[in-house]
Amino acid sequence: MLFRRQDSIIHIVVLYKHPGTFLWHAAVESGNSTQKWTSLIGDRQIQFGKYEGIYDNMEIVPTKLDGVKLNIPKDPAAFLQQIPDARFLECNYEQARAFYTAYGSDLTAKDVKFIRHATSLLSKSKAVLDRIGVRFWICSGTLLGWFRQCGIIPYTNDVDIGIWIKDYKDTLIPAFQAAGLSLRHKFGKEGDIMWFGATDGRTGEKFKYISPRFTLCWTEFLDMKVRVPCQTLAYIHADYGPNWYEPVKEWDWKNSAPNIQPNGQWPEEEWSEVIQYFHAK
Repeated sequence: MLFRRQDSIIHIVVLYKHPGTFLWHAAVESGNSTQKWTSLIGDRQIQFGKYEGIYDNMEIVPTKLDGVKLNIPKDPAAFLQQIPDARFLECNYEQARAFYTAYGSDLTAKDVKFIRHATSLLSKSKAVLDRIGVRFWICSGTLLGWFRQCGIIPYTNDVDIGIWIKDYKDTLIPAFQAAGLSLRHKFGKEGDIMWFGATDGRTGEKFKYISPRFTLCWTEFLDMKVRVPCQTLAYIHADYGPNWYEPVKEWDWKNSAPNIQPNGQWPEEEWSEVIQYFHAK
């Protein structure tokens, strides 16, 4: 809500409790509402409303400003730090219902067990990365499951997350090892594309998966606040091609992906360093 008095504008943002442990606000609707909004603010930059936004739950405390009683976040700096990267994407539940109508939603006991295991792995990964202050997002098959069907794909066999190489810390691998988890992908940049690497552990061959440039948004997935590429469809299309909507139960990481390219070979004398396996406990 926007209120204007002479040259001053008051912007009231309503935050709702999301089913997860966070707060959410809506975006300004398109059409006439946007035109009225623009006419009120003119050239001013409004921090809330262009997109949906999501924030951690916060404790509110009373204070005074020029004698006026107000309520503010107990930790204002923590709240303000979230604003620039607060954009939120909701899973497309209508698309998910259409997918399950077309392909069914029956789960075997094995499927249910894997979904529980994958949820636990993602929760452990999030706890590790949040604790050491490294941004991450869900990618590959885990992202496809969120985007296409609002859940874990039951016939996959892992959980996929990505981090920026610039956010890498020396404490990351020890922290993952302590939690029984392994780091698999590192991202890099190359002009107007981004890529992450993969290695064939049997041959030492290196590969890279090419993706269009993307930014990060928040979503709610498996009752967790996690990041996803804002340009999700372009990312999914690069990874899985135009038929991403169709289930593929036999997927070869080296041959099925349309965006994979050879990227050289690790020298055999370096294999003990660059090819390491860590298994979840």
